[in-house]
Amino acid sequence: MHPFGATRPPRLALGLGLAGLIPFVTGALGLWLTPEAWRDRVLEELLAYAAIILAFMGAIHWGLAMRAEENSDKAPVQLGLSVIPPLLGWVALALPNVLGLPVILVAFAALYFADIWAVNHGVAPVWYPALRKPLTIIVVCSLLVAWLATLVVG
Repeated sequence: MHPFGATRPPRLALGLGLAGLIPFVTGALGLWLTPEAWRDRVLEELLAYAAIILAFMGAIHWGLAMRAEENSDKAPVQLGLSVIPPLLGWVALALPNVLGLPVILVAFAALYFADIWAVNHGVAPVWYPALRKPLTIIVVCSLLVAWLATLVVG
């Protein structure tokens, strides 16, 4: 079966995706467990990593657009989807951390729906949602835990 039609993500993609969750989970938990003097640094690193991953996720759409036929009406959408996530990450890093965190959180949630759009329009592999859904849930939950920590722990 062609990989674009497979319904299960490749094992390597799943393994690397899971490994990519480590900074999200440890950063979120670190905000609750780290001594107060280190919390700002933990949050900065979490936000920086999240912005990097948003750029990476946007680049996937750039690659999908490059695969599209020259006269495809989907390529401009894909190109737009490739630029918006890193721009949101950049904006989030420019904001105070307590405001940047929800921007990044919303960006990840919205990007999931953009990825579903790409699958539904035949420009992303059928297996992509099976990879993205659990990863997105863990990322969004981690960012919610982190945001809660900034509001409660300080």
